[in-house]
Amino acid sequence: MGNLIEIVDSLENKISKLLHIHELLRKKNKELEEIIQENKSREAYLQTQLESFSKENQTLKSANAILGSNEYKRETKLKINSLIREIDQCIVQLSE
Repeated sequence: MGNLIEIVDSLENKISKLLHIHELLRKKNKELEEIIQENKSREAYLQTQLESFSKENQTLKSANAILGSNEYKRETKLKINSLIREIDQCIVQLSE
């Protein structure tokens, strides 16, 4: 009978330890999920910033070419020609 009580006590201790470890892991998991969410938000913000800077960079390249820089003249001419073609298409559609 005494041996059975020791086994039950041992099982209770082990279960108690497992429950404690489970609770610690649950809390750690929640913390990690919060960190993941923060990182996703930060990534979205940085992606938006990158797109904004990319557009600004393209605008500055075009402005630089218009101001006389030879480096981006070809790109600017191609963009202007593309815009002229779009305007011509709009005029054609309006005249129909």
